[in-house]
This record gives sequence, structure tokens and C-alpha cells, in this order.
Amino acid sequence: MWYAYLEELKLSKRVIPQDVTAQWNSTFEMLDFCLKYQPAIDKMTTDRKTDLRSLELNNTDWDIARQLRDVPKVFKDATLFFSRATPNLATVIPAMDLIDQRLTTDSINRKLAAPIQSAISLAQKTLNKYYTKTDLSEVYRIAIGAHDLVHLTIVLMCCCTVLHPRHKLTYFKKVSWETEWINTAEEIVHEEFKRSYMKSDDTAPPLQVEVCTSCCHQ
Repeated sequence: MWYAYLEELKLSKRVIPQDVTAQWNSTFEMLDFCLKYQPAIDKMTTDRKTDLRSLELNNTDWDIARQLRDVPKVFKDATLFFSRATPNLATVIPAMDLIDQRLTTDSINRKLAAPIQSAISLAQKTLNKYYTKTDLSEVYRIAIGAHDLVHLTIVLMCCCTVLHPRHKLTYFKKVSWETEWINTAEEIVHEEFKRSYMKSDDTAPPLQVEVCTSCCHQ
């Protein structure tokens, strides 16, 4: 009967993607499909022969589905971005910032339904949870002493973002990071340079340190 409705409405013959609890992109794909195939879903749920009248969606239900579809799109876009060959470690912070900015904006958007706003708040908590989990990764712990743990964001930008030709410290100024964090990042870069690249007998040419300082201020 579903295929008959699709043929009647001249829609491509496809089945609704299944929503998988452990895969947030599947939720987006299901909602996106349903909104595109709304005429067929409405026709099927209003047909007495299908005995699906209890599942019929009204205009408010469809509006909420549309709002909910738009929220996880940023995660879908991020997944596709990091699935390509071009992204690297230096793109992690900008991507996380973009997702956080989107969730923050949507969480206070009065045009969204209250349940959607609550769901967004929970998404932000989950995002922060996994953000801090990367503190456990050795990749992000460069320049950290045995008893001196620095917050992930500071360490991450010192080991990749600050040294990235496109970002450097300017990126964090543009996104309004705290001055103390930016200063700490610059200090960590200098300390790591001295620890890893300067000779132990302090005979390294001073020009090398000056070049590093110049890069950090660009």
C-alpha cells in the first residue's frame, strides 16, 4: 500500500529510514525523509483501510518534526566533513565551536517548541561530556607535566591550532575566548618549543625563539 501511495503521488519508491538510538544521524535522516514524503505519510495514516488513524500527525506535529530535523543537521554536516580525507586535528576546535554555537543559539530560540529546547540542552551536556573525555588522550596532552594537567582546550590549541597557519591565536580572539586562556596557550607553545627543540646546553640560536614568538602573534 505504501508503494501504491508513492506511485499515485509520483514520489520515488523508498522506505522510511530506521531511527537507530545509538546513531544520531539516523534521526536526522528519518525526519528529513518523512518531511519530504509528508503527503504520502498523511495519505497513508488517514486512509481507513490502513487502520493507522491513531498515528495521524496534525500541523503542530509536523512543525515540531521540522524543528527537530533542523537541530541535528549540524551533526550530520560535521560527520560528513570529518569523513573526508582533508580534515585534521586543527579543525577539531572550530568544528566543536560551531556545533556549540548552534546549540547555544537554538536553546534560547523562543520560536522553537519547549520540548525541542529541552532536547537541545541535553545535547549540549552530552557534547561537553565528550569534549572533556579527550583530556584522556595522549595526543592532546603534549606539554603537560606529570602533575600539571591543563584544560583540553588550552592544550589542544597549543599543539595544533596555534601552530596552524590559518588559525594561530587570531582564531581564538575572533571567537571571544578568554584572554587568560589565550595567554596560557601562547605560553604553552613557547614552553613546548624550549622543551622539545632548544638544545639542552642552551646553545640554540636565539633567532629560532624569535621566529616562534612572531608566529604566535600573527
